[in-house]
Amino acid sequence: MSWQLGAFAILGIALLGGFGWYERAHPDARIVALVATLAAFAALGRIAFAALPNVKPTTDIVLISGYALGAGPGFVVGALAALVSNFFFGQGPWTPWQMAGWGATGLIGAGLAVATRGRIGRWPLAIVCAAVGFAFTVLQDVGDWVTYSDHSLAQLGVYVGKGIGFDAVHAGGCLVFALAFGPALLRSISRFSTRLQVRWVAPGGTVAPVILAVAAAATAGSWLASQPGRAGAAGGAGAAGGAGATGYLVAAQNGDGGLGEAPGQSSSGLFSGWAALGLAAQGINPQRVSKDGHSLAGYIRSGTGGGSDPGSLERTILALRAAGLPAPAQLAALRRVIGSGGSVSGQTNLTAFAVLALRAAGVAPSGGSLRWLVRQQDRDGGFNYGTAGGASDVDDTGAVLEALGGGGRVGARAAGFIERHQNRDGGFPSQPGGESNAQSTAWAVQGLVAAGTGAGAVDRGLGYLGSLIAPDGHVRYSRSSDQTPVWVTAQALMALARKPLPLAAVPLPAPQSGHRARPGAHRSAKAAGRARQPRRSGRARPVRSSHGTLTVAADLGIASALALAPVGLG
Repeated sequence: MSWQLGAFAILGIALLGGFGWYERAHPDARIVALVATLAAFAALGRIAFAALPNVKPTTDIVLISGYALGAGPGFVVGALAALVSNFFFGQGPWTPWQMAGWGATGLIGAGLAVATRGRIGRWPLAIVCAAVGFAFTVLQDVGDWVTYSDHSLAQLGVYVGKGIGFDAVHAGGCLVFALAFGPALLRSISRFSTRLQVRWVAPGGTVAPVILAVAAAATAGSWLASQPGRAGAAGGAGAAGGAGATGYLVAAQNGDGGLGEAPGQSSSGLFSGWAALGLAAQGINPQRVSKDGHSLAGYIRSGTGGGSDPGSLERTILALRAAGLPAPAQLAALRRVIGSGGSVSGQTNLTAFAVLALRAAGVAPSGGSLRWLVRQQDRDGGFNYGTAGGASDVDDTGAVLEALGGGGRVGARAAGFIERHQNRDGGFPSQPGGESNAQSTAWAVQGLVAAGTGAGAVDRGLGYLGSLIAPDGHVRYSRSSDQTPVWVTAQALMALARKPLPLAAVPLPAPQSGHRARPGAHRSAKAAGRARQPRRSGRARPVRSSHGTLTVAADLGIASALALAPVGLG
């Protein structure tokens, strides 16, 4: 047994070393804490189903973690789940085989994400989970053969043959678990990991944030007031909040013309596209938002930082058309990914935005796409990210209402679903019963506006959004969380303007001699040092991320799981 214990030790050292490398490679230790949490979740899933031999959701959780987070995190989630859960089931020479098997499962998940370009349906995901689950248990059979037999081929056949039935049971369980919660878990981890990519860098001192907020609001306010044909009359709180929020986005622009997750972050097609739509909803043409000679529209048009997946194509078309620019290449690429049945990748979300992008480009969507969307309505009247039969959510229901124009019985049922799930604070949750957040509220408001109904719900929703506007103008994600401020602020701006997608092109004002097209907010922001995002919580005190503190928290979480696992187990 000594060589097996040695292998166990080597694998454990490799795991801890890899975890330490991953932590150093990701200075924001919150994502390390996410990896530790998922590992604990996977281990708990194995323990919770201990009464059902070989029926475990662990393989699915690990594969989906690798799919959403990548190879390194996926391997760590799998290997750590095996190690921790065996404090319940018992450590032994089988542990390194389980750590290796589930670690490989995380790597397979990451490879699957690359192969599918991050888009996979419920059934394909479930089938892959079942196949990987079967392979995982076969690997354990091989491990038993290596550990306990004379290593003959005949004995290999015996071990694998005896285990086939149990292997099939595990694969069946993986299939059922993936069908039940796979897409929802994948979406949740993907969204959460996207938010956790924001890195906070504390500004030098307490004066800079105040100067930046005051200067941006003042200069952007005077600039916006001078714009001829200024659209976006949201009225009341919407108009007041929109002015401060637009100033925040204008001040967040980088020298290449794009925007990142927060001021000072690297530009990205995702955040630049939404920023362009938010500003266009407030009557600001993205062609006129420029810095260092580079406009926001130019950054988006160049494709820098963007992608070729359907979602990126749809967002780019919407943004360029709002700026009054053509998008022939993106439109042609989008048409190629629309299936014969009218859907895009068999997903409600992508199909709804394809309809909106086509309309923005002046192209009538096919009747097949609209009929396909209608058929995806769930029994409760809402829509979900995938296809009919899943758990309806507010975000996708609002987007479908925009795509369908809100008319007819389908639209009335969808609007009813949204209104039924408005929280007491006026906001809307992503999932029914959850905490209100700005982005879900924005999609709910835009959907109801597109449907031409729910005036009271819209007003309460706008009141909630107004309550989330921070002193520097950005919109907080919720009352308990402040995340990806550029993204959240941009989407909230469209709702504050009461403008559903697709947005009409914002007219360019006539040139004025002696005036530069670039807003003065950029100069003020630059003078203030362009400190990276001083995101706010509470009352305008900067939230500071301590790398060391978060790392210790993650390590303590793992140590606690290891220490408490054997407690009370007799």
